[in-house]
Amino acid sequence: MEQANASSGIAVGDECKMKFLELKAKRNYRFIVFKIEETSYQVVVEKLGQPNEKYDDLVACLPPNECRYAVFDLDFTTNENCQKSKIVFIAWAPDSSRIRSKMVYASSKDRFRKELDGVQVELQATDLSEMSYDIVKERAIS
Repeated sequence: MEQANASSGIAVGDECKMKFLELKAKRNYRFIVFKIEETSYQVVVEKLGQPNEKYDDLVACLPPNECRYAVFDLDFTTNENCQKSKIVFIAWAPDSSRIRSKMVYASSKDRFRKELDGVQVELQATDLSEMSYDIVKERAIS
């Protein structure tokens, strides 16, 4: 049974969708870190970033040797000096994480991402240099 789950994707816990909607609509959180429970093949909420937390706080939450998904509510100023906000989806898959874990996260990413209606920017990163604040902001502006 587990093998069938692994190939067809993962289950997305109701809490994931609920917390995402709260981030999007109410701005209760600055970011959410999600992880896949490998025993149940279910995406669960691992950490909620408070509204006053920064992008660096999200980056600090990402484990150096394990994959995660994250969403971040990015406030930025455009080149035309307009205040904007976009929700960024990050697929974090460090080179040092286990191959099986990388495969599960990679094969489940699109399905999970579709559950999060309202994500405007997507980023995949294998190390911290690929997800610097400048890169994220540049993606959001373009």
